[in-house]
Amino acid sequence: MIGGFWRYGLIKTLRKAYWLSLARGRARQQDSEQRSQGAGMTAYGVLMQQNWHDRTFVYCHAGIYGRFLADRLEQRASAFTFVDIGANQGLYSLIAGRNPACRRAIAFEPVSATFATLQSNIMANGLDQKIQPLRLAISDQAGPLTITVPDGHSGMASLVTSPDRQSVNSRTETIEAVTADRLDTLLDGDDPLIVKVDVEGQELAVIRQLLKSAIAPRIAAIFYEVDTRWSDSATIAQLLRDSGFAHFRKVGFGHHFDMMASRSPQQGI
Repeated sequence: MIGGFWRYGLIKTLRKAYWLSLARGRARQQDSEQRSQGAGMTAYGVLMQQNWHDRTFVYCHAGIYGRFLADRLEQRASAFTFVDIGANQGLYSLIAGRNPACRRAIAFEPVSATFATLQSNIMANGLDQKIQPLRLAISDQAGPLTITVPDGHSGMASLVTSPDRQSVNSRTETIEAVTADRLDTLLDGDDPLIVKVDVEGQELAVIRQLLKSAIAPRIAAIFYEVDTRWSDSATIAQLLRDSGFAHFRKVGFGHHFDMMASRSPQQGI
């Protein structure tokens, strides 16, 4: 408990504050130059387009998201396909794509501007033959949906609207969503699937569609985000247990953390 507070509470909070302060200066420089700064190396060893106005990029650049999932994607030795749902700018798809054991990565990102950055990052890392970007969301309703995108934090884009998630400066965009029947085609193949779900409150809907699809038996592990303010973590965990996921590991501390669910301890690495 104390170790979790130290690592995920105090140290992470201090690192965020330091890097966000530094980013403000770099954003002003970026504005004064009136041009893109191009792709730069991140703490995760992959190149990403530099946008110092975007908190999500700053966290990727500085390594704020930690090493748990990154290490597992880098170190997995047996063949797998990585499914990145809520890929944003592609950090974890890029990390997976560098591993020779990763046969391919499928990156779902529905927001137009973020999707364009995702495509640029894939090209910058020379992974266009390995990573397939899809400008799609996964939801319990297929077709056009409205997503809210806050200014300055692309990773907080969400289909969920609630008082806890309101932002003074935000915009809306119409995106395309698919359900379980499309996943059977989009994720076809034979390799085990390692899935990441980071969809800002839509985790239950996404995981339900994954488990309803024909590819469900191939899912070896699901790494998903939980925020107790709007996530139904108990229902998600029970749904996964009912589908054969017996091992759960919590990553993080407080009301906002991640979970790794796997069918066996070996499949969660």
